[in-house]
Amino acid sequence: MSLLLHLAAQNPGELQKGLSSIGAGIAYGAAAIGPGIGIGYVVGSAITAMARQPEMQGPVRTTMFLGIAFTEALALFGFVLFFLAKG
Repeated sequence: MSLLLHLAAQNPGELQKGLSSIGAGIAYGAAAIGPGIGIGYVVGSAITAMARQPEMQGPVRTTMFLGIAFTEALALFGFVLFFLAKG
């Protein structure tokens, strides 16, 4: 029993640091879900457009990569917020 009490002992502020790390990880995970879904929609729509009009592959591909870049920027914002929240 004394081993269990020893393992459960905490230093001041240790619980707060641990919970803030868990919260920051959950926040980054939630921030990564949206861009992942968005990139899936962008690529899926581009493939559909290229299949319907093969002669427009160049402009559609360029627009697709721009959409992916802007959507990925949202994930990077979440990544930065993760480090800011972790402090």
